[in-house]
Amino acid sequence: MQHFLQYTVSGLATGAIYALVALGLALIYRSTRILNFAAGDMATAGTFAAFTLICMQIPFGAAATAGVVVGAVIAMGFYFIILVPAQRRDANQLSQIILTLGLALILQGLVGHFGGTEPQAFPFPLSDAKLHKFGTVVISELGLGTLGISVVCCVLFYLLVQKTRIGLAMRATSENLPAAQTLGIPTRRVLAFSWGLAAGLGVVAGLFLAPAQTLDPFFMLEPFLKGFAAAILGGLNSLPGAIVGGLILGVAEGWAGGYISIAFKNTMAFLIIVAVLLIRPEGMLGEEFKERV
Repeated sequence: MQHFLQYTVSGLATGAIYALVALGLALIYRSTRILNFAAGDMATAGTFAAFTLICMQIPFGAAATAGVVVGAVIAMGFYFIILVPAQRRDANQLSQIILTLGLALILQGLVGHFGGTEPQAFPFPLSDAKLHKFGTVVISELGLGTLGISVVCCVLFYLLVQKTRIGLAMRATSENLPAAQTLGIPTRRVLAFSWGLAAGLGVVAGLFLAPAQTLDPFFMLEPFLKGFAAAILGGLNSLPGAIVGGLILGVAEGWAGGYISIAFKNTMAFLIIVAVLLIRPEGMLGEEFKERV
């Protein structure tokens, strides 16, 4: 039982990262029906921006906030400068997805050029080596902070979407874009805000992931793939499903790594996804889209 609890808590800390990435992906897909394959690289760019400021002796809080803003600005700029003109020229969804792939390659090149390709240690106020014991369960200070920030982000996200005017506009835009435009909602600005918010969540995930490993231009590649898988598991059009999918994926990896082998944890996680999707193709909490014409 002790090992079970330990593996579960460790998996939840990892799943919290996946949940933040998955939440951003699901937000974009629900709003625009676009799979954002540049999400990981947006997060990488924001994390590198924060790292650069920290190296310039800027306080961590200010640097982290600036990194989140950088990620959000990149996403919003991409939406206004690239996606909106493409949509005006009647670009289909596949073409828009390819544009996100192009942005990912551009960001990889820029981060590699300005940030370097050598792995670097990311300074962070929470330690991955300092441990806290709760009964029989041990968790690192960084893991505890990751769980805490994920809960805070999810609560703030819920309050934003459910309790504010911009949240109401986001829900209306994602449900029926033409109707939202008819009602006078500035849908372009709302969608740009959604892109910025999704990128910001990704940067937060990157900031808490970087201290646990080295920082390089591709350090968000695996978390992005896992976040994408988590979003599919929970349901790409379900925001709560993205969170649930991320946590389940993390816990599944923790159990597989603990009870079977570390090498098998990725396999076990994706076996669960295959099993769920065979039973429910829309994901655990997803629903089939019904387009209004």
